Amino acid sequence: MLEALVCPRTHGPLSYDAERQELVSRSAGLAYPIRGGIPIMLVDEARQID
Repeated sequence: MLEALVCPRTHGPLSYDAERQELVSRSAGLAYPIRGGIPIMLVDEARQID
């Protein structure tokens, strides 16, 4: 399913961080949370990463 999801800001690829339960967009510098098995693909809900 990960292949079908893209970053809402950059439309670029995402990687899965199993430890933190997040989908990470390196190009946007954002990590989108996964809650209850559902990815929350809202920029306002994402956390900034380095």
